[in-house]
Amino acid sequence: MQAEGSKLHTKNNIMKILRTLVISLATTCILFAGCSKEKEPTNSAQVATVKVHVSDFAVSQEDFPGGTKTTEDPADYDGVNAMTLAFYNAAGTEVVKTTQLKSDNTTFTTFGEFECSLPMGSYTMVVLAYYTNENSILTLTSPTEASYSLRARETFATTQTVTISNTNDVDISAILSRIVSMLTVKSTDGKTADVTNVRMTLSAGGIDFNPTTGLAITTTGFANTVGNSATVGSTSTSSTVLFLNSDEQTMDVTIETLDAQGNTLFSKTVNNVPFKRNRVTKLTGAMYTNSGVDGGFQISTDWLTEYNGQF
Repeated sequence: MQAEGSKLHTKNNIMKILRTLVISLATTCILFAGCSKEKEPTNSAQVATVKVHVSDFAVSQEDFPGGTKTTEDPADYDGVNAMTLAFYNAAGTEVVKTTQLKSDNTTFTTFGEFECSLPMGSYTMVVLAYYTNENSILTLTSPTEASYSLRARETFATTQTVTISNTNDVDISAILSRIVSMLTVKSTDGKTADVTNVRMTLSAGGIDFNPTTGLAITTTGFANTVGNSATVGSTSTSSTVLFLNSDEQTMDVTIETLDAQGNTLFSKTVNNVPFKRNRVTKLTGAMYTNSGVDGGFQISTDWLTEYNGQF
């Protein structure tokens, strides 16, 4: 009996030891599984640092006619005082959008250098360099839509596809091209005292545009009224910027001089005026004196050379 009791006691001890080992192994597996799960990265945590640089604008500026070519930093180019960088995912949703204003260096270290983080995926990058003020606020809505609030200003743009496939830093460079055209109206006679403004109405184009194509979205034209600061008796020059519906386009242009109350003092429509992107079209003629003769405006198509801003 004593031997059998001893055997039973030994068997019970072995069972206790086995139960302890099973519990210990199960606990270890749970802990190991928990640690493995914590260390497993998720897609949302996999982001890459993206840097976009605008170091210099390779500027080609030409007067009418002739000119000189220079290279200058975008911070020194007066035609641009703001830049916007945006990334849109495959569904067209805005993922990142940031704007630098040259006058506010609290948002950047170097004007034209951007840095952001993007998760894995494929994106459309949009970069705009432009001039903005209270009369020309630019709103970027998507890779295919942007618009100015009241009047267009000098604008450069580029779009490209960017794919983030790992967490390595990405350095991006691109070339921005001027996508606007300009109309300049110059008088051959002296300004009269009753003229306050000049209104230029174009029958096509617009002040909104597709950043991907650089072409105007609106096709019905617009009117732009600008102040006339020329002294009485001197000639005047007025300009307006526009986006075209094609790289080269002809349209009708109506020129009016207005008094302080907005009344029209002079009106002349010039038909089939040629325009081209990244170029200036000049109209020259009498605007202030009415000799009773149907004097016509002359069309001058002196073009600026191409301007490339290197990203």
